[in-house]
Amino acid sequence: MPHRDYPLDARPLDLERTWRLSALWGAETWRRFDETGAWYARRTPEGVATVRITHHGDHLRAEAWGDGGALLLDDVPDLVGLNDTGFEGVPMEHAIVRELAKRMPGYRIGHTKDLYAQTIAVAVAQKVTGKNSKDALRAIAYKWGERAPGPRDDLIVLPEPRVLARQPYYDFHPLNVERHRADLLKRIASHARALQRAEKMSHADAYAHLLKFRGIGPWTAGVVMGAALGDPDAVPVGDYHLPNVIAFNLAGEPRADDDRMLELLEPYRGHRGRIVRMIKSGGNAPPKWGPRSSVRDIRNS
Repeated sequence: MPHRDYPLDARPLDLERTWRLSALWGAETWRRFDETGAWYARRTPEGVATVRITHHGDHLRAEAWGDGGALLLDDVPDLVGLNDTGFEGVPMEHAIVRELAKRMPGYRIGHTKDLYAQTIAVAVAQKVTGKNSKDALRAIAYKWGERAPGPRDDLIVLPEPRVLARQPYYDFHPLNVERHRADLLKRIASHARALQRAEKMSHADAYAHLLKFRGIGPWTAGVVMGAALGDPDAVPVGDYHLPNVIAFNLAGEPRADDDRMLELLEPYRGHRGRIVRMIKSGGNAPPKWGPRSSVRDIRNS
């Protein structure tokens, strides 16, 4: 079982918070955090691999399983944000930003570099509730994916792109995924290699690259840029709740649109995505008005 140690600099690192804030709504079947450490599994060019990361004082230790274990060990610094600047250069003008920075000094932005898995996870969440998307993603992983190597039974990676791409749209129906999202997931899988090219691009070019794919809009691209590529400035425009959350915390306004949200975030350009994550994690919730979104279930329709 290969392993590797990673020395830490003088800046604090909160491994749990960094790991949990990098996850997508707790929906990813290939990521876990518990008392045994931070766990992550993915497909590599050499095969599926799993890594466990633990914090030991002045260093991290990572252990790997699977044929692609050595490659996954190379990615550990990015996964836990060791190269992220943290709060350096972030304006501390607003009280809520100062408070949150004080409460989470060891938070870093980590990223996976796995465009395929992250785009699938975000695309399945388009225009549905969080519970719907989480259940659907888990169903896809368990139906067509595979268990990751290592000691855990609950780490499941998504199916290979070619496997997902060849599934007929009607086989997604029992998983509570309607044809529109099924076709989008199949299209993403068919273009997985093209999507992965964004990893080698600047953040601006990568964002433009993602928007070229039919079915990927500003919301999907914004979430993927943060989760897969670690862009600290990525903001998911088009989110149903996010403008209200940001406006309530930065201006005391209970309701806002995307334009107002971006106006309030402008002083933090370069770190807007970081501010969004901080506020979503530790900020105040705006008042709730009106009915909640309904949970759609198409499996018996």
